[in-house]
Order: sequence, then structure tokens, then C-alpha cells
Amino acid sequence: MNQKLNFAFFGTPEVASETLEILKENRFLPSLIITAPDARAGRGMKLQESPAAIFAKENNIECLKLETFAGLEEKLEEAKHDLFIVVAYGKIMPENILNMPKLGSINVHYSLLPKYRGASPVESAILNGETKTGVTIQKMVYQMDAGPILAQTETGIFPNETASELRARLIKTGGELLIKILPDFLNGKTKEIEQNENEATYCKKIQKEDGLIDLNDNPIKNYNKFRAYSVWPRIYFLKNGKRIIITDAILENNSFVIKKVIPEGKKETTWENFQSTP
Repeated sequence: MNQKLNFAFFGTPEVASETLEILKENRFLPSLIITAPDARAGRGMKLQESPAAIFAKENNIECLKLETFAGLEEKLEEAKHDLFIVVAYGKIMPENILNMPKLGSINVHYSLLPKYRGASPVESAILNGETKTGVTIQKMVYQMDAGPILAQTETGIFPNETASELRARLIKTGGELLIKILPDFLNGKTKEIEQNENEATYCKKIQKEDGLIDLNDNPIKNYNKFRAYSVWPRIYFLKNGKRIIITDAILENNSFVIKKVIPEGKKETTWENFQSTP
């Protein structure tokens, strides 16, 4: 493994672990991984480690599962890291932590910053009918996704692409871009480009309730929502006070055509069967 760079990695979900895999393939392994504590998930609500924590265990890397940042500065001070790499960590990092490494902290963000700063850039691009998006690597500052841009690459969004499909492409693109810029960044040859604050837009953390749609709403709007929320929270409408989840749909002749649904408390069925059920 690359011994020239002593870095810590902050990240939690699969986005983070998949980026770690790309780093590993290119001979970059962190000396420390910092992630979220184990959380209950699944039908049995059993405690589960984050994907980043699983990666740490599989690669014999020290891992800290933090609820808060209390005491972290002292721990990191001992290690004297050159750099922190942050990918979908899920928490706002204190300024004193961000500035600890001699090269600072960098973040991989899945939008063309300054557009779509925040927690849901991939979903928001699809929701808003964007035809292009991209990946930005930024030098982190103590303001959400507002640091100077180190590198950026653009890609198109396919007409029927879902958020999970787009995210998979962006993770690969982002990992490759990170590997590409690291040598120059480590040697101080990367130009920092300040973001234009006048062009900044923001996106929020997605809630389960955001999946509610009105079947009489604009068909393109509903289809974009289906694409954006196809994995979670999934889109639904209410009938007689019960939630009907839409699991398959297409946009056909400018109409939102539902293929399959899951009525609350029942199994998945076709739209035709659902409509014929009293």
C-alpha cells in the first residue's frame, strides 16, 4: 500500500465503503476510519455496523464509531495525519478537526458545486429534471459544501435513470477523480477555485413523508419523483387513508403510467389488479 500518505477517512454508508475500495485498488489505504456508531436496521432491528466499519474490519484498519466529536482532537493529534478524506460522513465536522492535517480535509460531493449543496444532491438533480450533474472534490471549510473546488467532472443524466443507478456511476467517477488529483494535490500543484456564492443552491435531507405524490399532479414531476425515490423512501399515494407504494412506473406519451404497487399490509400486485379490487 501507498506509505507516502498518512490519512484518515470519514464516512459511513456504501457510498463511503465503495470509495474506500477504489482507494484500496489504487494503493491508498487510510490509517484510521471514522464512522457512525452501529445502528439498528432491518426487520429484526438488529444492531448493524456501517459499510465503512465493515471495510475497516476486513482490512485491519483502526475504526472509531463516534456519536460525538468529544475527545477526537486529542486522538487525531497523536497520529499527525497528512490529510482527511470525507465521503458521506453524515455529520458536520468541527472547524478545529477539519484544519488539523497539514493538507487540510477534502470531500467528494456528488453534484456540480455550488449547485446542490447538502444531503441529497443526486435525488435533487433528478427531482428537478436536470439533464446533467457531476462530481466535485472540494477543500473543506466550516460551511456546508462551500469550500474551494479542487476538481470537477460532468456527466449526463439518462432520461429513465434512477437515483441509485446515477449514484453508482457517480461513486465510480468520484473515486477515479480522487485518485487522479491526489498526486498533484499532495505536491501542492492543485489550483483551488473559489465557489460563486451567488450560484449556490441547497438540498435537504430526505424524509419518508417526501414520497407522497398526487396522482393528478404533473406527470413528469411524478415520474422524476419515482426515479429519485425508487429505493428510499419510495413514492406512494393515499387511498382511504392507506398508503399505496408505487414500485414500478414509466413515462409514456407524457403520461405517468403505474405498473405495480404494494397496497398497505398486502403483497405487490399489478396496477390493473389493484384497480379492480374493491
